[in-house]
This record gives sequence, C-alpha cells and structure tokens, in this order.
Amino acid sequence: MTGLDERFLTRNGLAARRLAVLLLNHEPDTRLPRVRDFAEELGVGNGTVQAALQLLEHAEAIETTARGHLGTFLVRSDRSILWRLSGLGTLLAAMPLPYSRRYEGLATGLRSAFEEAGAPFAITFMRGAGARTTALLDGKVDLVVLSRFAADRLVEEHPVELVADLGPATYVGAHGLLLRHGLDADMSGLRVAVDHASEDQRLLAERVFGDRADITWVEASYMQLGELFQHGGADATVWNLDEALDRLGPGVDVLPLGDEVTRDLALRNSSAALIGRTDEAKAMSAVREALDLALITNCQTEVLNGERAPWY
Repeated sequence: MTGLDERFLTRNGLAARRLAVLLLNHEPDTRLPRVRDFAEELGVGNGTVQAALQLLEHAEAIETTARGHLGTFLVRSDRSILWRLSGLGTLLAAMPLPYSRRYEGLATGLRSAFEEAGAPFAITFMRGAGARTTALLDGKVDLVVLSRFAADRLVEEHPVELVADLGPATYVGAHGLLLRHGLDADMSGLRVAVDHASEDQRLLAERVFGDRADITWVEASYMQLGELFQHGGADATVWNLDEALDRLGPGVDVLPLGDEVTRDLALRNSSAALIGRTDEAKAMSAVREALDLALITNCQTEVLNGERAPWY
C-alpha cells in the first residue's frame, strides 16, 4: 500500500472514510455541518473529525474554505475519490433482460449517470421482478430496477426504499390487450396467457380478466408468447408492447386497455424505479444525490431514436 492508503487505515483514517460517505451528499459551494455535528453523527471527537477533514483534503477528495461566522464551505469535491475512500464499493444493479431498445437505453443511461457521478457501477440482468427483489433482499445486489407500481408495493411490504423514479415510458412504452385475430375479448372460453414471474403483467392480466369465470389461465413467459399465439395455445393476454410486438405474427390484434383504473395501473407500470435496501440508507442517499436523472432519460431517448449505440 502507499503511505496515503496506510493513513486511511488509522483511527483518523477510518473516520475519514466514514466522513467521505456523508460528504457524498454535499454539493460544492454549500456550507458544511459544524465539526461537532459531524462528530456526533460519527460518534467520535471533534479533533478526530478535524483530522479526517485534513486527510480528505490531502487526498484531493475535497477542498474547503472557512468563511468566518458563516462557517466552513465545501469549495470542490471529487466524487470518484470520495466514493473510493468511502468503502461503498461497486454498486451492482439488477434489471430486466435487455430484450428491447428501451431496456438497452435504460441500461446505457444508468451506466452513463453512475460514471458521471464517479460511482463504480455494474449491471446484472435477471428475468422477473420477483427474482430481482429476492436478490436485493438477500444482499446479492444493491439496487433493483422495477416498475414504479411494483416498487411501491415492495416499499410497503419490505425494508426497501425508493431511490429514484425515472418517469413515464422509461420502463415500458405501453401495454395493450393482445387478442388472436378473429376472436372477441368478451367471448366465453378464452385462454389467457399469464406470467407469474412478472408481477406487473400478472396484475394487469388479472385486472382485465380476473373477474371472469369463463376463461382459462395459461402460464407463459414472453419468450413463449409468439409461439403460443401462432399455434393456438393462447387466445389473449395483456402485455408490454415493447416485447410483445417483435414476437407476434400478423394473426394477433392489439387493442387498447379498458377502464381508467387499468390505464392508470399501466401508466405506473410504464415508469422505471430504482429501489435499494433501507439498511444501506447512507449509500442510497449518496446514490440519490449523485444521480442525474435527466442524463439517464436523455441517454435512453437517444438509444430509442438510434442516435446513440447501446453501451452497458
């Protein structure tokens, strides 16, 4: 190790690493909390905080200036150095398989935004919101990409928190009612495809068809959808059109969804959300402050329009 690295393993150095986490949440040209406030939050003495600040300055992670009775201000910070010293490590995010340009654009935007924020970042791809959620709760990943609707349900039921909502049409473009050509959605005996690995698709399908005793549910993944319709294995479903249209032949009609409640549910399903574990609150706060959401959505739009090559 270098001499600098060794200094960050001392008592003052360990305090500096914890202080680096807190400073990730502060923008340049803003007043810092008082030394005694930092000391209270970190559970150390005032002298340790002052030494920790000096170590961070020597490492060129921050630059501060004292402005008399106004306090100490953060002049400049290097987020990449702060992140490295903080010990937060590489953030691993789980998102859906990149089968559509929209997901490729989302992955590209996330990669670009984390790089801009100076935070080491990697993506793993997992099919099914349930699998991604389990990975998050088990500590195998740090962040999960879901629809906003699924994220809200998880926040109510588990120790997770919303990190960011990227807005409509960032998760999927639209949902539609898919029906084999020549059939009527109200006819009796329809076989309706449902994917229980997808919380969003299941909820939408149940909202449209769940009160009907005259239909038969057919378990299916999006990979099977085209074949099922082509060979008569299913008659109808509700699906994300980003993935469905590329997999369907000419024998399938796409109809708009019905009532206002279903349309509202589909709208919330169209928004991409990032969630993280509540016990990683400081890291999640740092992510929330560092991410440029506009950069994510702009990158996604450019990929969708063919103006940028996907990179993730």
